[in-house]
Amino acid sequence: MSATTADLSLSDTAVAEAAGADLLLLVDGSSYLYRAYHALPDLRGPGGVPTGALHGMVAMLKKLREQYPASHAVCVFDAKGKTFRDDWYADYKAHRAPMPEPLAEQIGPIHEVVKLLGWPVLEVPGVEADDVIGTLACQGEKAGLKVVVSTGDKDLAQLVTPKVTLINTMSGEVLDEAAVLAKFGVPPNRIVDYLSLIGDAVDNVPGVDKVGPKTAAKWIAEHGSLDGVIAAAAGIKGVAGDNLRRALDWLPQGRRLVTVVCDCDLAAHVAGWPSLDELAFKPVDADGLLAFYTRFGFTTWKRELEAARSAAADAPPPPAVDVKREYETVLTMDALDRWTHRLRAAPLAALDTETDSLDPLRARIVGISFSVTPGEAAYVPLKHDYADAPAQLDMATVLDKLRPWLEDPAAPKLGQHIKYDVHVLKRHGIDVQGYVHDTLLQSYVLEAHKPHSLDSLAQRHLGRKGLSYEDVCGKGVNQIPFSQVTVERATEYSGEDSEMALQVHLALWPRLEAQPRLREVYERIELPTSRVLQRVEANGVLIDRDRLAQQSRELAERMVELERQAYELAGQPFNLGSPKQICEILFTKAGLPVIKKTASGAPSTDEEVLEKLAQDHPLPARLLEHRGLAKLKGTYTDKLPLMVNPETGRVHTTYAQAVAVTGRLSSNEPNLQNIPIRTPEGRRVREAFVAPPGHVIASADYSQIELRIMAHISGDEALQRAFSERLDVHRATAAEVFGLPPDQVSSEQRRYAKTINFGLIYGMSAFGLAAALGIERSAATAYIERYFQRYPGVKRYMDETKAQAQAQGYVETLFGRRIELPEIRGGSGPRRAAAERQAINAPMQGTAADIVKLAMIAVQDALDAAKLRTKMILQVHDELVFEAPEDELPWLQAEVPKLMAGVAQLAVPLDAELGFGGNWDEAH
Repeated sequence: MSATTADLSLSDTAVAEAAGADLLLLVDGSSYLYRAYHALPDLRGPGGVPTGALHGMVAMLKKLREQYPASHAVCVFDAKGKTFRDDWYADYKAHRAPMPEPLAEQIGPIHEVVKLLGWPVLEVPGVEADDVIGTLACQGEKAGLKVVVSTGDKDLAQLVTPKVTLINTMSGEVLDEAAVLAKFGVPPNRIVDYLSLIGDAVDNVPGVDKVGPKTAAKWIAEHGSLDGVIAAAAGIKGVAGDNLRRALDWLPQGRRLVTVVCDCDLAAHVAGWPSLDELAFKPVDADGLLAFYTRFGFTTWKRELEAARSAAADAPPPPAVDVKREYETVLTMDALDRWTHRLRAAPLAALDTETDSLDPLRARIVGISFSVTPGEAAYVPLKHDYADAPAQLDMATVLDKLRPWLEDPAAPKLGQHIKYDVHVLKRHGIDVQGYVHDTLLQSYVLEAHKPHSLDSLAQRHLGRKGLSYEDVCGKGVNQIPFSQVTVERATEYSGEDSEMALQVHLALWPRLEAQPRLREVYERIELPTSRVLQRVEANGVLIDRDRLAQQSRELAERMVELERQAYELAGQPFNLGSPKQICEILFTKAGLPVIKKTASGAPSTDEEVLEKLAQDHPLPARLLEHRGLAKLKGTYTDKLPLMVNPETGRVHTTYAQAVAVTGRLSSNEPNLQNIPIRTPEGRRVREAFVAPPGHVIASADYSQIELRIMAHISGDEALQRAFSERLDVHRATAAEVFGLPPDQVSSEQRRYAKTINFGLIYGMSAFGLAAALGIERSAATAYIERYFQRYPGVKRYMDETKAQAQAQGYVETLFGRRIELPEIRGGSGPRRAAAERQAINAPMQGTAADIVKLAMIAVQDALDAAKLRTKMILQVHDELVFEAPEDELPWLQAEVPKLMAGVAQLAVPLDAELGFGGNWDEAH
């Protein structure tokens, strides 16, 4: 064919429609199917058909539509047979290997599913996909559109302009004009010159021998263009100059071959080629997709599609964003009666409390708001005490009036962060029942990696921005308590909170209903966990203040001694808390090596650095110990007595349920999950968590829960056998890795195996293992290789999980919790590597978190059913801590381990053990 100019016939209507969408999305299908094939493992569907490339293409296209909501797009593939470049150069692509047979088997299905997904497809005989894309990109730009080209082919960087951008969906790389210059050292309009000089080995297009990217970019920068380089060839010295002069006759042909043709006559090769209208997305063929997903074993996508279709059939209309907002201030009993009647009749009511403190166990109610219909809400002010505040209803009267509804489990309620409101109302004598929804937890289950504040949710899902606390109370020293906010302004603020929570629920709930596994995580795990956590927080823990005071004195004495030793080793006094002075002592005076630097360029003195330096020098060891004791003293032994609630005489932590993407809980104010237990001083802090007279502290925790989950999800027979036979799994691993009978494994070998077992489930590399064990990297590599030979299921799981995460952008726990990994395709090298490690570990850590939450629910339900006085007082990672009357201890010993082991059925047994004593340390 000839590459002559032709009219794409962009009709005025099509241009107008595209300009409205303002985006044309062009996908280099041929580039991606190869990359998907090589990036993913040899996945197989029913009957053993290969599906790796197919899976990668579907995942990539689904992600693209989410990221770039264009109305017009096309997926372009290379057609079979020769192209015009074969006529120009007989050896064009002559060395390219034939398509692998497993990939060739997937080409037809790939084309089929792309069309089922609603993508227009182009395959032009005689024209390469690059040239079809180039032609469409240029025509789209002329039509006033922004153009995004999705490809992994560097050659297409020559198409980049202010309106044309390249994206690599698999790596996440985005190339605009500045990024092209930064990556290649030349601007987009010189990419052709650059490619002409370096050649293209993939397409068998020679360049200048021994001239690579750096030399090519340097020459173009010096001489302006390929023509300038050719003109200056006689004066370019060295071997490169000689090679350039030998290639002068070839370079025009090379340039012609690497130039993307942007004026192809597509109409001559596509029957009836009309206009941009043909590039509009088409409706997804749901029936065809269901059949396709079934045929190729894509069960997750099939399940999601079935759920979405079911939800679409039953879903209520989307909430109206611009409804008229009418918020009523309730100042009379008649108005309260009217709203109480509406609450009783409502199928679902949103509830919010306004208080005088962020601490729910010290907060007092200032007012309460409700909403039962989008656009409407009521606020009942109770304790606004500014000058000229209107007369307000008596709090006791209002609460007594609302009590039957609030405590009715059959009256459905929702809120944003309901745990806080349950605490507050409980302090006022009301045991709220009937909470069926929490918008905070809905968002957390659907989008754990995003913010979950009500304002964030309203902006993200409703397009609304609500009033902030600072808007009504002010900031900093000028901030007033909520009781000083005018009733009118409080009505606007609090009424909006309830009404927006209701609208956010109406937006989020259909999405949860459409995804049964996420809905189960929400209803079976997160909502019940919220109720248990509220009780755990309210129970609090008793501490021995005298014991903590004694520990503080002993820590202070030890710190003084460490300071004396440090001064002696340094030869002078210095501030052990000053990084600058520590740098001068360690690196300037003592001449120790700088291990790493801070962002400002100064030598780092962080814990990792001091630990390495401590191997060869005593001073860093003293600094490390001093730093650890100072943290222990300041965070726990000094601070915990100050955090005792005067009303209860106990310390009450707060568990944040919607923070960690894996589902783990975090403990705050105080953080009771991070008390160090590897040092004697750290363990002694747990001695101060005590039981009252006649009671014991009982601690129940899972044994090696994440390793057991690894054995289950990897399906590795040897690892499963070790757990099923209740062997010492670290000794069993050492026996496998070192090729010894278990009874001949040394304690050192068992330690190595334990580090390998736990390290690999966190994605540890050979480098990391070598550092952890203090051995050569080659030895660590050999250990890992031997481990994978003995546990091939673990290696298979790791490879398949990373590939799946790269294809779909997330991983899941056994219960269906989704952990998004945005960096696995869009991050830099180190970030992508970290995301790959997280992809391996997150399913295990997340499943463990789910199991622990289910255990909390099961144990609390059993305690309630048995009407016991035992209280759950702490949750720390895989451990549940109780305060129990001595006469109830036999029940705990018999039932709690059994309940914890029974919340999930794995291929290996779940084991839980319970200990007890007068304090937490004795119980653990």
